[in-house]
Amino acid sequence: MSGHSHWARIKHKKGTTDVKRGKLFSKLAKHIISAARHGGGDPEQNLRLKYAIEKARENLLPRDTIERAIQRGTGTLEGAAAIEEILYEGYGPGGVALLLEIMTDNKMRTAPEIRRLLESHGGSLGVAGCVAWNFEKRGVLDIARTAAPEDLLLERALEAGALDLRPSGDTTQVLTDPQEFLHVREALLKARIPALSAEILFLPKTTVAVDDRTAKQILGLIEALEDHDDVQAVHTNAEFSEALMTEADA
Repeated sequence: MSGHSHWARIKHKKGTTDVKRGKLFSKLAKHIISAARHGGGDPEQNLRLKYAIEKARENLLPRDTIERAIQRGTGTLEGAAAIEEILYEGYGPGGVALLLEIMTDNKMRTAPEIRRLLESHGGSLGVAGCVAWNFEKRGVLDIARTAAPEDLLLERALEAGALDLRPSGDTTQVLTDPQEFLHVREALLKARIPALSAEILFLPKTTVAVDDRTAKQILGLIEALEDHDDVQAVHTNAEFSEALMTEADA
């Protein structure tokens, strides 16, 4: 199976216990800053901001921190450095593709740090366009198979504008256009169908199968990258075995 979005759910579960709260809060605030900068400070008119705020609240980001992040994004907070969004592309162990979402106020600092992290874990930083062509941005909601009958989930999801449903182990993945992500999520909640995880991800169009030894190296690299303050998310086209994902989940 593709381990990409399954790994995202494992990260979500682990995040409540072993992610340093300061780093997590910083990343959440950057998402709010970026969303407010691009779409304004009103979450009812800016769905990206609405999602960023919801995610921040779920992770207990303080209200005043959320408000300051919105002000920073809209430019009403004086003296704040500008946050730049960048996609870094590269390769991991086994030649798998890596796509990194970066938010930084100093890309001259960030780039060499990311390069060193990649190289120290058997990867390399690539040039623009080397792997991005193999990814598409999608909203992904993981729904437990026991949450609703398959026909009901299919009906409610497609009515709300979902693009596709895919079985994945003990869950069903509901895929959406990023712009329809919140609408589909809210429609499923109204139908009393909660999601185990809900993320906007870059999904690979094609995947590369790796053995468990290489997979563990890749997961180690991903964890090291995600521990960096400026790395918001890491996406890969590696395909991990079900046994390894079960082990990671445990």
